[in-house]
Amino acid sequence: MHPFDIWPHLAEGVVARRGRKHIFDQFEPARTALVVVDMQNFFCEEGQKGAVAVARDIVPKINRIAGALRANGGIVVWVQSNLDEAVARDWSTFFNCFNTPEGAASIVEGLTRGSHGYDLYPPLDDQPGDTYVEKNRFSAFIQGSSNLHEVLQAKGIDTLLITGTVTNVCCESTARDAAMLNYKTIMVSDGNAASTDESHSASLNNLFGGFCDVLTTDQVGARLDAVGSAQAAE
Repeated sequence: MHPFDIWPHLAEGVVARRGRKHIFDQFEPARTALVVVDMQNFFCEEGQKGAVAVARDIVPKINRIAGALRANGGIVVWVQSNLDEAVARDWSTFFNCFNTPEGAASIVEGLTRGSHGYDLYPPLDDQPGDTYVEKNRFSAFIQGSSNLHEVLQAKGIDTLLITGTVTNVCCESTARDAAMLNYKTIMVSDGNAASTDESHSASLNNLFGGFCDVLTTDQVGARLDAVGSAQAAE
């Protein structure tokens, strides 16, 4: 896992502005979704072109939260990128300007629906009854990328736990837009993976400053356990 700490000067400013460090001290599991971003073979499997080594390390964290949230009435949403030839034509600035021709071709080959790279990484514990959403941009919420917002609204979801890869690209983009759509958004610090520790840290700290709360898997689990214990006592 990436080492991560919220920058002290940032935390001080956040507390001064909003009164406490963590704004989502509790949340209602039945209105909460774990959103797992791009944990596909292309990004997770060793030897794949887009492989992020730390992505394999966060699988147990994602599975743990998924199990705890399901047990408390929440939902798990698996978001997969489909970046096929049609998307490459429509999103030509990214494909043609930010990639070599060979790199662009490898993305299309690896992330077209039906390819091995598109599929979820097998150690992930996806279950019957989970929700599956396909996106075609970094953010799952930007107009035309996916139907994630409509799916969540239909299920009465107002709180999101964001996990997946890459922290500072698709996960951050999705979290930013989620906050703009009025979701209570939480980035799970040890449930996200980036190519470098520095990219991971910078992304989470920036999000913590104005878009999201940032919690560990243990902190999320403690909040879910507290709700479960309260419900059992009723």
